[in-house]
Amino acid sequence: MGQYLIDNNVISNYFSGSFSEKAMTFLSEVIGETPNLSVITKIEALSWRNADISKENIVRIFIDFSNVIDLSDMIVDECIFIRRNRRIKTPDAIIAATAIVNDFTLLTSDTDFNQIPNLRILNPFDL
Repeated sequence: MGQYLIDNNVISNYFSGSFSEKAMTFLSEVIGETPNLSVITKIEALSWRNADISKENIVRIFIDFSNVIDLSDMIVDECIFIRRNRRIKTPDAIIAATAIVNDFTLLTSDTDFNQIPNLRILNPFDL
C-alpha cells in the first residue's frame, strides 16, 4: 500500500462513518499501518470541542498512534513556493507541502488542494 498523508476532514468523516463501505475498508487498511499526519492536522483534530468525551478520546488515541510530521526547512520552503503561486490558506499549504516533500498522496475531500501542482490527492468520497 502506498504512503498517505491524512487530512483532518478524512479523520472526522472516518470516525463518524460518513464514507462508503469501500472507502471505510480502504481507510481502515491505511490506518492499520501507522497513519501519517501533518502537525497542522494534529492541531486541527485536537482543537475540536466535542461534548462526547469518548469521541474526543478516540481521536486522541488515533493521534498518539500516528506519525505526526513536524515542520522542516524543506516543508517550509515548499509551503512558501505554494503560497507564492496559489491562493491557499497557510495551514493547507503546510499540509500540501508536507505531502509533496514526503512523497505522500494526500487523503482529503477538500477541493482547495486540487489547484496545487505535483500534489497527489485521493478523495475517499470518490471510492
